[in-house]
Amino acid sequence: MKLLASKTSPYARKVRVLLAEKQLAFEFVEESAWNAGTTVPRYNPLNKVPVLVTDDGTCLFDSSVIAEYLDPLGAPSFIPPAGIERALVRRDEALGNGIADAGIAIFLEKKREASRQDPAWIARQRDKVEAGIEALARELGGKAYLRGDTITLGDVACACALLWLEFRLPEIAWRPRHAELERWIARLEARPSFAKTRPAA
Repeated sequence: MKLLASKTSPYARKVRVLLAEKQLAFEFVEESAWNAGTTVPRYNPLNKVPVLVTDDGTCLFDSSVIAEYLDPLGAPSFIPPAGIERALVRRDEALGNGIADAGIAIFLEKKREASRQDPAWIARQRDKVEAGIEALARELGGKAYLRGDTITLGDVACACALLWLEFRLPEIAWRPRHAELERWIARLEARPSFAKTRPAA
């Protein structure tokens, strides 16, 4: 397998964590869809990473699709097989993806020259981020992980989103406001899969 991804993307980190947890062999190709001459459109017509290229050359894109493909390939499993348990884990993943989506929208808007930035748009995305963090804290409560005692795809997605916020938007300081999330993140960051995929400052 070959993974085209940016080391700073929260969606790519989610996939890299899964690959590390399952100890699946793959070739990592560092790519940014923003660079001139990027090869990403050869594999994904939407020019977005991550993209997983399987051994037979099939290109899978969107981190949720890649996670679905990877889950049966090795232990442990991060997605329940069926029913409400599966739906809740996929909902948790959607929450993490949504927090990341809104955070990235803020980050990109702030890269525009100041006179062209839309403060109302930034505020709208900031509201989404804050609401997502609050919902995550409520869902976690006092549990070790979002669904109890076992890490799932939802934990990975949400953790990658919050850690990306710290990396790119440190002004969204969620740790002092949420001790339960800080304990949960510390538990996840202690795992080798998170340590080895931490983006460089």
